[in-house]
Amino acid sequence: MNRKHFLRKGLVGMGAIVAIPTVITACSKDEDSELTEGSDSSDSGVIGDCELSPSETAGPFPIKTPAELARENIIADRTGVALLINLTIQDQSDDCNPLAGVLVDVWHCDADGNYSQYGGTQMQRTDYSDKDFLRGRQTTDSNGQVSFISIFPGWYQGRAPHIHLEILDSSEKSIRVTQIAFPKEVCDTVYASDGYNGEADTQNETDNVFSDSLNGNMLDDITGNTTDGYTLTKTIVV
Repeated sequence: MNRKHFLRKGLVGMGAIVAIPTVITACSKDEDSELTEGSDSSDSGVIGDCELSPSETAGPFPIKTPAELARENIIADRTGVALLINLTIQDQSDDCNPLAGVLVDVWHCDADGNYSQYGGTQMQRTDYSDKDFLRGRQTTDSNGQVSFISIFPGWYQGRAPHIHLEILDSSEKSIRVTQIAFPKEVCDTVYASDGYNGEADTQNETDNVFSDSLNGNMLDDITGNTTDGYTLTKTIVV
């Protein structure tokens, strides 16, 4: 999806999302699931020039009911700097050709560093267990592509800014769980705007997930600004 289509389709009547980035609230995981996020990037490999995307933890706040969240616009009632997420899924076992017909689940925190579907616990005190913002599922097209309309994620203590992804086959069997990191200069610009909480306390290089797999997690491309929004472009190899 291009930026013009994005703004026309996803942000009509929602100008505050682009022009007035604001704080986002939290969600946390069930008490018995509140685990510290750690790296799980050992499952990686290279065939020719086609490198698998790093396999990472799903973290403590995975989507509980993704089948109910088949949607392109995942903003819901959150506010922040607009973000268009364009993803291409490639199949390493097939010379990195586009992988059509697979499910792509996306989830991330809001501008305040909080997740929906969780909360009211020590890990995330704000209770958003009855909300489902900033989560969604799409099925890849014939070019292996999906797009999500969202906002730029905030950050929370101990983690660098990130987006979670899970790729599943048509039977909902998980193929790969990974995460996407953001360039520091872009994060610093966004987090200096209204509604965000200032500079993140953890950088990519010291993040316990990204520290040993940063090249594979880092964005291929991100363009834009805090007024018009950003476009994120990333290829995921499974």
